[in-house]
Amino acid sequence: MTTAIGVFDSGFGGLTILKKFWEQMPAYDYIYLGDNARAPYGSRSYETVYNYTLQAVKKLFSKGCPLVVLACNTASAKALRTIQQKDLPYLNPQNRVLGIIRPTAEEIAKYTKTKKIGILGTTGTINSNSYPLEIKKLHPEIEVFQQACPMWAAIVENGDADFDGTDAFIKRDIEKLLAQNHQIDTIVMGCTHYPLLEKKIKKYLPKEITLVNQNSIVAQSLNDYLIRHNEIDSILTKNGTTIFYTSENPETFNKTAQIFLNRPIKAQQLPIN
Repeated sequence: MTTAIGVFDSGFGGLTILKKFWEQMPAYDYIYLGDNARAPYGSRSYETVYNYTLQAVKKLFSKGCPLVVLACNTASAKALRTIQQKDLPYLNPQNRVLGIIRPTAEEIAKYTKTKKIGILGTTGTINSNSYPLEIKKLHPEIEVFQQACPMWAAIVENGDADFDGTDAFIKRDIEKLLAQNHQIDTIVMGCTHYPLLEKKIKKYLPKEITLVNQNSIVAQSLNDYLIRHNEIDSILTKNGTTIFYTSENPETFNKTAQIFLNRPIKAQQLPIN
């Protein structure tokens, strides 16, 4: 029986996290679950995101995943803490659910000299204030500025990352962020879709600003976590396999997933609710 690392996202962005897991930890088995039927989560309420995410976590537990990574900034922002504190002790106290905002917050001080950083993210992630709150806990000296980019994720999923018309949206949102403080020297791509826009984002950033891709940070953080927690690592199977599930039409998922992974995949439909 496979005992895999579960990777959950509301849609496709978590595939960029999974891709980094493959690169840094290729031996492990993974199960990816995308709740594409109910995506996007970004504009939904806390209660809705929490309920949807909890359903997905339960589903991955039932598929044999003792460790689930919420590879979604919105789910990490709006659901992770409640699931960890309220639900996990009753569902299975031995299992673990991790997010992707905390690892990024832990590492961000290494990148900034001015102690002024920017966050680009979905409306839901920005409105949650999760990045400023987590960063302030760990690095109270750092000032955080945020900018919602409501069109970016949709642009990526529509396959328009390289389209010339995309530039106008990216340029506008970056200018809005940089106008908040002229000392910003580090910007976090706070959405897992944004690495596919990295070239265009850099095009409109001054060269002295560092653009942080959280995916590599999250993958290294998970690797470190497994080294520290042998009780989890020892029960994870290591056959280098990945199973894909989606709550939507698998053919549609397969087509868009290829944009993120640069390889064909074959997903199975799995209702979550």
